[in-house]
Amino acid sequence: MKKLLLVLLLIIVVVGGGLLWFVNHKPGSPFETAGTLPLPSTEVLARGEAVARQADCVACHSLPDGKPYAGGLEMGTPLGAIFATNITPDKENGIGNYSLADFDRAVRHGVTPDGERLYPAMPYPSYVKMSDEDIRDLYAYFMHQVQPAAVANRASGIEWPMNMRWPLALWNAVFVPSGTYAQKPQQDAQWNRGAYLVQAAGHCGACHTPRSVTMNEKALDEGGSAFLSGALLDGWYAPSLRQDVNTGLGRWSEEDIFQFLKNGRNQHAVVFGSMAEAYNNSTQFMSDDDLKAIGHYLKSLPGDASRDGTPWVYAAAAPAQGQAGTRGTPGSATYAAKCGFCHGTDGRGRSPWIPPLAGSPASLIEHADSQINVTLNGSARVVTAGVPDAYRMPSFRQQLSDREIADVLTYVRSTWGNHGDHVTQQEVNALRQHTDPASSTPIILQMR
Repeated sequence: MKKLLLVLLLIIVVVGGGLLWFVNHKPGSPFETAGTLPLPSTEVLARGEAVARQADCVACHSLPDGKPYAGGLEMGTPLGAIFATNITPDKENGIGNYSLADFDRAVRHGVTPDGERLYPAMPYPSYVKMSDEDIRDLYAYFMHQVQPAAVANRASGIEWPMNMRWPLALWNAVFVPSGTYAQKPQQDAQWNRGAYLVQAAGHCGACHTPRSVTMNEKALDEGGSAFLSGALLDGWYAPSLRQDVNTGLGRWSEEDIFQFLKNGRNQHAVVFGSMAEAYNNSTQFMSDDDLKAIGHYLKSLPGDASRDGTPWVYAAAAPAQGQAGTRGTPGSATYAAKCGFCHGTDGRGRSPWIPPLAGSPASLIEHADSQINVTLNGSARVVTAGVPDAYRMPSFRQQLSDREIADVLTYVRSTWGNHGDHVTQQEVNALRQHTDPASSTPIILQMR
């Protein structure tokens, strides 16, 4: 019995020691021996800023009334609120003391210099695929072109014991890929560039890929059918980016995708919600070649008819919305009074300035969260080349009751051939309690 207890004790010590080492060791970095770096050239700084645009760092690490990259943005999680950190080169509050290897470990592996694990709200499961060159240029940009901001970081609202971060080491081992993006030799250069941008710096899957109960993305590249198939996240539904005819990009051409990313709008849609933030500070600043590569890659991702449902076909409403014959339909009168002038009595919108509601993915998907959210809170300003959009979706939070919003959205989602689920008053009330009106002063980081 004593020998058995000693053996068990030895196993516990060995396993415990191994686990302790595993959760506390720092990942390796190719920049360990980089030493003192020379002052970066203007070309390196320009490339670093381009990478920062691709990664849309400013959207999470800035506030509308704050300094760029000074942190503070609150992000909701199932465990509680967390706050984006200060990533300016301030030595007290930011990353001013980070070496290139420290920066690399934080961005690509989610580990700070003191060994603390970052929550995967920081999309390092995608950033791990970024190239060494992009990481090096991004570091140069943050250290030499971003202005230091003496803004203290805010503690998370996650309480003990759920705020312990060492289990993230185990989560990372299971769910985070290793290594940078590997070129697919069977694909052309444009496809590989688009795949790299979407999967790595662009981290499109962080919003557009559904997650498992363990909060990992169900697929991290085109090898999984769930990749970019649409997901509900923090009050918004990020639609499929695959060739799903109803809920994705099946009716979009490569040129349509390019126009949407370059101008924030096309014949099918206008950016809103989280995508408006991505457009305002990221995609519109990317090169045309990169945006076309993204479109080329996305058009290669097949849809799933069994998931997408019967293809949408426009069906004219008879009689026309707002006329006497439709006044008895719940939501029709509200649509005629509040929505029809802009979106059209036929639901086709005013392309490219005001998007159609007829056949839009938001009108066809199961989840109505995006439509509820934008109706309650309006859309953020879409700013192109420094000029705010004049056609902003207003907030109806004060003008319409939960019942009126539920009825008008149910009407929209069941008219013109739309076949989205009906909306309940309870769904509207839940988002009313947990969302805020869109800011009229969006975060806009001007090019230097």
